[in-house]
Amino acid sequence: MKIALFCHSLRSDWNHGNAHFLRGVVSELAQRGHRVHVFEPHNAWSFVNQAREDPHVLERLRAAYPLLRTETYDPAHPELERRLADIDLVLVHEWNDHELVARIGRHRASHGGYRLLFHDTHHRSVSEPHSIARYDLTHYDGVLAFGAALRERYLREGWADRVWVWHEAADPRIFRPLPCDQAQKRELIWIGNWGDDERAAELREFLFAPAAAMKLRCRIHGVRYPQTARDELARLGIEYAGWIANFDVPAAFAAHRVTVHVPRRPYLERLPGIPTIRPFEALACGIPLIVARWEDTEGLFRPGVDYLAAGNGIAMRRHLRDVLGDQALATSLARHGRETILARHTCAHRVDELLAIVKTLHRTDAIHATQQQRAGH
Repeated sequence: MKIALFCHSLRSDWNHGNAHFLRGVVSELAQRGHRVHVFEPHNAWSFVNQAREDPHVLERLRAAYPLLRTETYDPAHPELERRLADIDLVLVHEWNDHELVARIGRHRASHGGYRLLFHDTHHRSVSEPHSIARYDLTHYDGVLAFGAALRERYLREGWADRVWVWHEAADPRIFRPLPCDQAQKRELIWIGNWGDDERAAELREFLFAPAAAMKLRCRIHGVRYPQTARDELARLGIEYAGWIANFDVPAAFAAHRVTVHVPRRPYLERLPGIPTIRPFEALACGIPLIVARWEDTEGLFRPGVDYLAAGNGIAMRRHLRDVLGDQALATSLARHGRETILARHTCAHRVDELLAIVKTLHRTDAIHATQQQRAGH
């Protein structure tokens, strides 16, 4: 097929965790022979910020993702007639301007000829429902939602009639265990952005306090940390290492013995069961993972086998002590976690699911056309 993807950015992963999954899906589709055209605004906020951090990162991105090609456009003039000519499938990610989403829908209504799906990988459906409600999805074939709770939200609010669960997943071509000198490994690493105080209390309970109390060599990567948070980390003896390119994460994991996942509050309280990309990344890289307060309501993984779950800060300290003190436990978690990723949660699995959804749409249209023909007779 000839496929178009409209997204905020694939050139940048600065405060843009979805870049990993989207890059992996595009690469997998291209490897299978599909022609994938990625369109992103030339002034994408994430890309502008990444360029300030590392002006040369695009060279390394091309080396990591040789099949990835992107084309920038002027948001005021997206030139949809040219870009969507002869397209078979269009994916529109939720981090796009409302007007662009509507314009693509209108183009589909007037030109037809392709499948059109909206892809949601965020918690705005509960944190900013007015923003999601403003998306005009009238002419879309449906929505790809990255969790069952999000799918239910779309259907309950009447934002879409057809919604499929399409979880994020890991790209094992990039996210895999890497060799590292065991003697040089630090104990704990956490990779995640500060956000808008959506998990400040949780970070203190499940990450800052345990690391400080246990005197662990701990490194934190991420962006948008306010100066107050940086000062707090310095006082606790925790290293804040700033932004890290997403494709450098496997090497960072390899240099540490354990990591944790601290979900944002909207996912814990109002969109339960959605893991976001971070657990997929960690498990794919074969690093032991401890998850804070998250409950796997959709049965994606095997609690206690693929990862350990901590309901409070005390449990987190206990699990950290166990993993760091028991090499057999650490090895078992790492092995089983990666097993589950390779068996169920790679970008190849998600591409299979996407193509199956597209086939379903074709079959539905064929049935509808037959019914109309019979009704006419």
